[in-house]
Amino acid sequence: MEKRVRIGLISTSWWVDFMYLPSLTSHPSADVVGVCGRNAERAKEVAQKFGDAAVFTDFRALINAGGLDAIIIATPDDQHYDMTMAAIAAGLHVLCEKPLAGNAAQAREMYEAAEAAGVKHMVLFTWRWQPHWRYLKQLVEGGFIGRCNLAEFQFLGDYGHETAYSWRFDGARANGVTGDLGSHMIDFARWYLGEITGVIADLPTFVDRSATATPPPEPANDVGLLTLDLASGARAQILVSAISRRGDEDVRVAVTLHGEAATIEMREVFFGANAGATIRVARAGGDPLSDLEVPAEFLEGGVDRNDLLGPYAKQSAGPRAFVDAILADTVAVPGFDVGVRVQEVVDAALQSNAERRWISLADRG
Repeated sequence: MEKRVRIGLISTSWWVDFMYLPSLTSHPSADVVGVCGRNAERAKEVAQKFGDAAVFTDFRALINAGGLDAIIIATPDDQHYDMTMAAIAAGLHVLCEKPLAGNAAQAREMYEAAEAAGVKHMVLFTWRWQPHWRYLKQLVEGGFIGRCNLAEFQFLGDYGHETAYSWRFDGARANGVTGDLGSHMIDFARWYLGEITGVIADLPTFVDRSATATPPPEPANDVGLLTLDLASGARAQILVSAISRRGDEDVRVAVTLHGEAATIEMREVFFGANAGATIRVARAGGDPLSDLEVPAEFLEGGVDRNDLLGPYAKQSAGPRAFVDAILADTVAVPGFDVGVRVQEVVDAALQSNAERRWISLADRG
């Protein structure tokens, strides 16, 4: 009999429709059997898209109902810890959205609990599964750029201009754009360049959201500027913004790695007329900048080079990779251990901004 993975999904946000619905319904061995959301009508609407999924408005009821192998948590950041710990206590595998928790202490506890329980655990650092970012990983590991001395990471969004209440910009619930977009770029920095040993950060808040709730929400940064020190000796700069006017692009991610043998510039535009990924290379010796194409080996399953979500519905990527790890009884990557390391850097950046000084991660324990 074919093994199947029975999943409970906690969230009814637009991201569920955008990411999880096409990814999970495309996996031949995944069954979303329960959907949980605060609004029963919205939860029912989402559940119907997954077929016969049961509807819940309390995550504990979903877990206690039984019949699950795994939980997917795609809720606001401040809910990750309680939901994850409850799922682990019930012996369920857990896929949790990034950032893993509100702080490194919580993230570490989640990781240690998952390891002790012997369950699979994964953090959805979404973009590292895309073909062009995987190709860049191969190039770096293969020595294409040589020793990397300087790196630049940018994640620019256009969603933070509104003054209406948003949990993402409520410091009591989230760590602003540094936790939201910055966690992706911190993950990229570690993935490509190795461990981060120190950080200095400036995390300003430009949009006044004080009138959006009573009492006013605690301000959370909508721009993040981080300089990282890496164990390799390299330096990296991260710029993340939720208030960058992008026109029809809406979102742009760019990574530049300056190595002794070459510099690679990679840019991805999510939407609009310029949507897609481009890779440009400047080699030592003064040759003109040249373009690189993503090799076919990264496009298995019929993924188009410029299809933003194609990998998550056609390859072992994102939620599908989580299901595959359960089926094959292999380690899910990236796991909660990665989430802990990223959260440590986010915490250090927040401390640096508050104290206006350089923070060594070693000094934080």
